[in-house]
Amino acid sequence: MSFSQPKDLASALSILEDAEPRIIAGGTDVYPAMQGKKRCSEFLDVTRIDGFTDVTLRDDYYRIGAAVTWSDIIKAELPPAFEALKQAARTVGSVQIQNAATLVGNICNASPAADGVPPLLALDAEVELAGTDGVRVMPLSKFIVGVRRTALRKKELCTAIKVPRPASNMRSKFEKLGSRSYLVISIAMTAVNVLLDDEGRIAEAKVAVGACSAAAQRLTALEVDLVGADPRTFEIKAHHLAPLQPIDDVRGTGAYRLDAVGEQIRRALLGAIAG
Repeated sequence: MSFSQPKDLASALSILEDAEPRIIAGGTDVYPAMQGKKRCSEFLDVTRIDGFTDVTLRDDYYRIGAAVTWSDIIKAELPPAFEALKQAARTVGSVQIQNAATLVGNICNASPAADGVPPLLALDAEVELAGTDGVRVMPLSKFIVGVRRTALRKKELCTAIKVPRPASNMRSKFEKLGSRSYLVISIAMTAVNVLLDDEGRIAEAKVAVGACSAAAQRLTALEVDLVGADPRTFEIKAHHLAPLQPIDDVRGTGAYRLDAVGEQIRRALLGAIAG
C-alpha cells in the first residue's frame, strides 16, 4: 500500500499527476465506501498541507481549509450566520468522528444526507478546486451533481470552502430529523438563514433542505415568498416544497419526509428569529 502525506499543495498536485490515489482527510468514510468494491492501494492524505487546517477571514469571505474538522468548526469564532453550520457539526457522528472528519470531506463524499451541505448552501458557499493547470471556484450548488457525484475533475483537489462574508445581523438555524439524537443518518434536515427588517418581518431568507433529493438544494420559490412575511404566521404551501423528490427507504417514506420538512422549516425560521 502507498500512503503519501505532503506538506504543500504543489507536492500533492504532483502526486495526483503521477498516480490515482484515494484522497483522504479524516478518512472516516473511506473503508465503509469500499465495501463490495475493489480495495484502493494508494492514499493521499491532505491533513498536513500548509493552510488546510485554517479558518480565516479574508476581506469579503471566510475560507475553510480542506482539513478543517467538524470540531474545528464548533470551536471557530464565526458570526451568527454560521450558527446552523455549528449546530450541524454537533450532530455529525460521535465526538471522535467530529475530531477527525472534515467539512470538505463531507461535501466531496456527496451523500444526499451530508449534514454540512444545507447550512453551506444557505450561506451561498463556494468550492475552491486546484489542479496543475490552476485554481477554479464554483458554487457548492453546482459542485454536487448527484448521489456520490461531484464536479471534481481527475488530477484535481478540493482545497477549501469559501463563504461570502454575511451580514452581521443575519441569523441561522439547523433542524435535523433522525431515529435518535446522535450517531444517526438524517431522515430530513433543514438550514435557514434570515435577515429581519425593523418591524420583525423577513427582509431576506435562505432555506436549504437535505436528504429529500439526490442532492441538497435551496427552495428559491419559498425564499421569494418569505420576503416581507411575518415568520410567526407564514404558511408553507405544497408548491414551496415541489422541487424536493424524497425517496422511500428504511429510514422513512417520501411522504413522511415532506411532512417533516414543512415542520422543520417552520421551526428553523422561528429558531433563527429567536436567535
